[in-house]
Amino acid sequence: MSVLLEADSLVRIYSGRSGLFGKSTPVRAVDGVSLKLSHGETLGIVGESGSGKSTLGRMLLGVDPAQGGTMRFDGRPMPAIGTAAWRALRARMQMVHQDPLAALDRRLTIADQIREPLDIHLIGTDTTRAARVANLMEAVGLRPDQAERFPHELSGGQRQRVVIARALATNPDMLVCDEPVSALDVSIQAQVVNLLRSLRHQTGLSMVFISHDLKVVRNLCDRVAVMYLGRIVEEGPSETLFANPRHPYTQALVSSVPEPGKRLDGRVILQGEPPNPAKRPTGCAFHPRCPMATDLCRDNAPQLHALGQGRTAACHLVADAAVAQVA
Repeated sequence: MSVLLEADSLVRIYSGRSGLFGKSTPVRAVDGVSLKLSHGETLGIVGESGSGKSTLGRMLLGVDPAQGGTMRFDGRPMPAIGTAAWRALRARMQMVHQDPLAALDRRLTIADQIREPLDIHLIGTDTTRAARVANLMEAVGLRPDQAERFPHELSGGQRQRVVIARALATNPDMLVCDEPVSALDVSIQAQVVNLLRSLRHQTGLSMVFISHDLKVVRNLCDRVAVMYLGRIVEEGPSETLFANPRHPYTQALVSSVPEPGKRLDGRVILQGEPPNPAKRPTGCAFHPRCPMATDLCRDNAPQLHALGQGRTAACHLVADAAVAQVA
């Protein structure tokens, strides 16, 4: 498959401050991330809260500017934010947010909100736009009589379907889904995930799926990138990564995923909380919580190493980590 989106060494730094008059300190929310997304592929990005997943998602859309590194979309450099080229590119890349009620305008009807991207990008005529809205509502499982309702009159799952329909209005090449099912009931989660999978197969859509729910990621994504404290620590095809996680952090995440009829006897329990991004540990950022850390891990930051079969991991002890993989 040809590459749609390519990011190289992305960096995003925020200024953190402790207290009202505290000294400003840099926080590297995204710290040298490189990845590729092919046409028709779904890439999962997983990790604990604060790992930089959502920031990376906004950077891939060109909403948050990178302070280092480069991005290319469909073979061309990402335009500068606010330019005419950047605004035109918005029609080709869209986002599905975590909280559908916050993402929707409570003053507009459902039909008006789905139609809004068509109006903004001047796509079609009044007649074709109305037809496009009706078709999108049907595609995401919304009834025609719901077109004139307002967001507060719909359930959470129905609101998320509206958000998805609006994101698809311009027929984009890429969707960035930021925790799109985390606020929904389990049964509704399954419906939304099945909807996304069906839309991907029907349209050839590429997706970046950001989530902390590994069950959903395993079920939906072709490849998975695992983030820890702003960096990717492991990446590979979904099936092989979940079957044989190599990085100790990935092993801990995978071991926590429940499987029907299987006990969690081999679960790896992570000790402590993720470090403060403003006070990143020396060496490997994971070493304070890693049961296999050595002096090498404490003193030297590992780089991503190719493991074969399209997999990479950033771990000095990746060979030992494979031996200690989760059963």
